[in-house]
Amino acid sequence: MVLIAATVCTKSGKALVSRQFVEMTKARIEGLLAAFPKLMTGGRQHTFVETESVRYVYQPLDKLYMLLITTKASNILEDLETLRLFSRVVPEYCAQLTEADVLNQAFNLLFAFDEIVALGYRESVNLAQVRSFVEMDSHEEKIYQAVRQTQEREAANRMRERAKELQRERLEAAKRGQPPRSSSGFGSGFGSSSMSFSAASEPITEKIPTTPVRETRTTTRSAMKLGSRGTDAETFVSRLRSEGDAAASVTVPTKIDKAPSTTNNKDVHLRFEERLSLTAGRDGDIQSFELSGLLTLRISNEQFGRIHVHVDNKDTRPLQLQTHPNVDKEAFRSEGVVRLKQAQRPFPLHSDVGVLKWRLAHAHDERAAPLSVNCWPSEGTNGGCDVNIEYELEQDHLVLSDVNIIIPLPSGNPSVVVHQWEGSYTQKGRSIIWNIPVINRQQKTGTLEFTVSPAIPNDFFPLNVSWTSDTSLALLAATKVTQAEDGSPVDYSQEISFHADKYEIV
Repeated sequence: MVLIAATVCTKSGKALVSRQFVEMTKARIEGLLAAFPKLMTGGRQHTFVETESVRYVYQPLDKLYMLLITTKASNILEDLETLRLFSRVVPEYCAQLTEADVLNQAFNLLFAFDEIVALGYRESVNLAQVRSFVEMDSHEEKIYQAVRQTQEREAANRMRERAKELQRERLEAAKRGQPPRSSSGFGSGFGSSSMSFSAASEPITEKIPTTPVRETRTTTRSAMKLGSRGTDAETFVSRLRSEGDAAASVTVPTKIDKAPSTTNNKDVHLRFEERLSLTAGRDGDIQSFELSGLLTLRISNEQFGRIHVHVDNKDTRPLQLQTHPNVDKEAFRSEGVVRLKQAQRPFPLHSDVGVLKWRLAHAHDERAAPLSVNCWPSEGTNGGCDVNIEYELEQDHLVLSDVNIIIPLPSGNPSVVVHQWEGSYTQKGRSIIWNIPVINRQQKTGTLEFTVSPAIPNDFFPLNVSWTSDTSLALLAATKVTQAEDGSPVDYSQEISFHADKYEIV
């Protein structure tokens, strides 16, 4: 088919929104639209009307018409199918279907029309895809923003707790009659955190302007007066800077990127982080799969600068492992030990150092997915759909928490009735968010059943899935950490983070 123009017009032929898909003059399109009302005849229902040169295919929308102008050589069945899609798109953005509503939503309608037709030919899209393309809504951005806000709140809470702890330390020192701890200097740069704090905080304290102070209960000298809350925050941020944490200014930062939890972290801390990007078809086939992981090492004490990290790889899949250029690759390949090439050189202190990366891609085996989600929409009575969604944990060693499965809904005002569910669900806008608190070996399957009317099966795709997990998909684990000199064991802590950057069923 060759579609000349798509127009939303009044019954008198006045064009409200018109999009031309082939090159033509304004006078020509205005002439075609002006001729349309004259060709209408009363007494019977029409779906199209023809002239010597063009065909008008139309559908009433209350007091308006959705009108397509095509060539006479086009396929009338394809024309009618395209018209139905256009007629569903207009109510998507114009709830009232009035002239004012159409004019207010003119740009959204034009963008939607361009997604349906390109250069006069119909694109292979459905309503859900058109809606997604026009909205430019990013599920990955939502997840990133949620994680970012959580990290900001955690960082702010840690700062407040640390500031309170420092204040308690000063009060206790005042009660014992001891002067504030000081240090003769930084030495080689590997002093303890208290030494770094003293050396960094004293110059700042001297430059702080005079502010109202409040007395604390002390038995010694007046040096124990505490400054305002801003002074505590500035002193605390100075301490963070001296310990290697990046602080942009002496004010408490409002945005912190990738602030890992430091609660109960030991002097040697390991962090395993995995991200998964997966696209699966409706039949369960995996169309794209990419798993990427990173092992970072953080050392907070100089005496543990030269250590060996023993990593056990029990994964039988073809993982692509890559060590940092300064790490001894041969030692890792033969013994599974992460250590520096130069034995006398220590790892950096107070910073997260990536020492090992891994990647798994092109896994088309359905069992490679951590979680399978099957959506079965079937057409019911009265133009509705009965939808059955089932999930199953494919990797028994995983524990997925706060799992959200987002199911799109058709446009308009559909009626939704939920019959059966695991966990909880909420309807937000044009989607149902199905939340399962925990999925593990003991609770590995669940179903959600609901009925939507009116709807068609394509309205419920694509589905998006997100979760958080403290277990990793790849079977990589740290078994022990030892001193490089004598092989004595080193106490360490570790955390694991596994989440989906993109996980959708299309």
